[in-house]
Amino acid sequence: MKRLVGIAIMAFCAGTIFLFPSRTELASPNRTDTQACPSNDTGLKLPRGFCATIFADGIGHSRHMVVAPNGVVYVNTWSGRYYGNTTPHEGGFLVALQDTTGSGKANVIERFGETAQMGGAGGVGIGLYKNAIYAEINDRIAKYPLKSGSIAPGIGAGITIVSELPLTGDHPMHPFIIDSRGEMYIDVATATNACQGQNRTPQSPGEAPCTELKTRGGIWRYDANRTEQVFSAAERYATGIRNAEGLAFFDDHLFATQHGRDQLHANWPQFYKPDQEATLPAEELLLLRQGGDYGWPECYYDSFVQKLVLAPEYEGNGKKIGVCAEKTEPVAAFPAHWAPNGMVHYDKTQFPERYRNGVFIAFHGSWDRAPYRQGGYNVVFQPLSGTRAYGSCEVFADGFAGGNMSPQRAAHRPSGLAVGPDGALYVSDDVTGRIYRITYSGGPFDASSITPCPSLTASAGAVMAAPANPPEGTHPNAGREVANLPVPPGATHEMVALGRKVYFGQVGGAACTACHGDDAHGSTLGPNLTDKKWLWSNGSYAGIARTIRNGVQRPKKYRSPMPPMRDQLTPDQIKAVAAYVWSLSHRSQ
Repeated sequence: MKRLVGIAIMAFCAGTIFLFPSRTELASPNRTDTQACPSNDTGLKLPRGFCATIFADGIGHSRHMVVAPNGVVYVNTWSGRYYGNTTPHEGGFLVALQDTTGSGKANVIERFGETAQMGGAGGVGIGLYKNAIYAEINDRIAKYPLKSGSIAPGIGAGITIVSELPLTGDHPMHPFIIDSRGEMYIDVATATNACQGQNRTPQSPGEAPCTELKTRGGIWRYDANRTEQVFSAAERYATGIRNAEGLAFFDDHLFATQHGRDQLHANWPQFYKPDQEATLPAEELLLLRQGGDYGWPECYYDSFVQKLVLAPEYEGNGKKIGVCAEKTEPVAAFPAHWAPNGMVHYDKTQFPERYRNGVFIAFHGSWDRAPYRQGGYNVVFQPLSGTRAYGSCEVFADGFAGGNMSPQRAAHRPSGLAVGPDGALYVSDDVTGRIYRITYSGGPFDASSITPCPSLTASAGAVMAAPANPPEGTHPNAGREVANLPVPPGATHEMVALGRKVYFGQVGGAACTACHGDDAHGSTLGPNLTDKKWLWSNGSYAGIARTIRNGVQRPKKYRSPMPPMRDQLTPDQIKAVAAYVWSLSHRSQ
C-alpha cells in the first residue's frame, strides 16, 4: 500500500499521462462543457466530454441495478425502517425501465415482484443470469424468469434461490453478484458496528470471540442454478468484512468495497481526538479470496500509517497492530465514512480508454464526519491493474447532493451502478429514486478536467458551524442563533446557547447533527427533535436530559442505538443540550 501511494504521487508530479499513457487522451483545449453536453439536466459535474441525463425519476428508493443486453434497466428498490418507514411506492419493488424513443430517458416503466400488500419491503441486490432477474426481497434472493415479448415478469413472489438471510441489526441488506458459471456471491453484513457487548456504546469491549462472525460479516457463496437453498454458516466464502455493498469482477478477480466502522472518538475519546472521528478509518477496496480474513471487528484500516490497526474494542489504542498483521489489507483506500455502495467494472468502449481499466464506485455519503464537513456523495473511478490498484482514484461524477452534503438534506445520494450494452453508465439515487445516464460525446479526452480524490491524510477541516465562543458572547450579535428560542423551566438563556454549541459538536466533541441533522429534523439514524413526538421520555426538560445521559440501546423505530453521553459530556453540558433540544420542540412555528 505504501508503494501504491508513492506511485500515485509520482504520477501526479510527472503528469497524468504517466498513469494513463493512451495517446487518445490528449487535451482538447477547444472543447467546452456546453459542447460536450448540450442536454445535461442533472446538475452533475463530470469530466469534459461527458453528458448526464435523467433517465428516470421518482421510482422509489432505488438501490442496485443491472442492464439487460436489450438495454432494459432493472432496479431494486427498498423501503422499511432504513427510510423512516415511509409509504412504499405502489406496485412491485422491482422496476423495469426502457427507452424506446432513443431520447436517453425511460418512457416505459413497469413494476414487478412482491408488493407491500404481499408483505414485501423491497431490497438492495439485483442481478441477471440466464435470461432471468435475480433480486433480494426481504430475507430471500428470488428468481424472476423473463419471457419473450415482455420486459417485466409481473407481480409475484418469484422462485426462491436462497432464503433465511439475516435481517436484523445495523446492516440488513444483501447485495450480490453472479459469475458466468452461476456462482452467486452474497454480502451478509454485520449486525453491529464493532461486535461490542453493547452496540455503539462508549467503552463497551468487543466480544471475544465475536460470535456474530458465524453468520454475519462476510461473503457467502451459493449456486444460482439451484432453488430452495437455505442460508447457513457452511457456505461462507470470506470473513472479516463489515459491509461489502459493492461487488465487481475485474480481470476475473472478485473485488468488494467495505464500509469502515464508525465512532472511534465518540466511543473511545481517550484514544482518539475529535477530528479523528472524521478522518478514521478509511473506506476500502478488497480483493476477495476464498477463506480470506479482512479483519473486522478486530481491525480497521488507518490511512495515515497505511496499515490495519487494532480496534479499541480489542485492546487497541490507535497505534497497536497486534493480530491485524495477519489479516488481509485492502488493495486501495478512500476517505473515511464516504460509504461505498455500488461498484462496477466498465467493460465497454464508449468511454475513453482510461476508464476501461478499473472500477467505478458510488459513494453514498457520510454521516459520521460531523461536526466536520461531510464527504462522498459522488462517483469515483479507481484504476486497477490485475489484482492491484494502479494509482489513486479520481472523482468522476459529483454534485448529487445539490449543495447540501448531509444525509438529512442531500438532494440525491448515489447508490447503484450499471453499464448498458451501448456503453452508458447508469447511477441510481435512493433519496428520490432518480436514475442518471452518463455517456461520452466522443473526441479526444481532456485529461486536464479530471478531479483527483482528496488526500487520505487531509485534515478534517473546520467545524461546520460558527466557532465555539463563550455562551455570553463576545460581540453585540452574540447568541442570535438562539435569541428567539424559549427556555425550559429550570434553565437559562445562556444554557440554551451553550446547548446549541454542544449539539453542533463545538463543545464536548459529540455532535448530535450526525443522527438528528443540522436542522434537527431527523434522519434515518435519529428522530425529528422539533415535533414534540417523544419516544423515550415525556418530552420534559428532565426527561430529555435523562435520555441524553443514558442513551437508547434498543430504538423503537431506528436501526442503530443512541450511545449514552454520561462519559462524553459533563453534567452541565448534558443539561445545556437538553435545554436546547427542549427549546427546539417548543418554539413557535
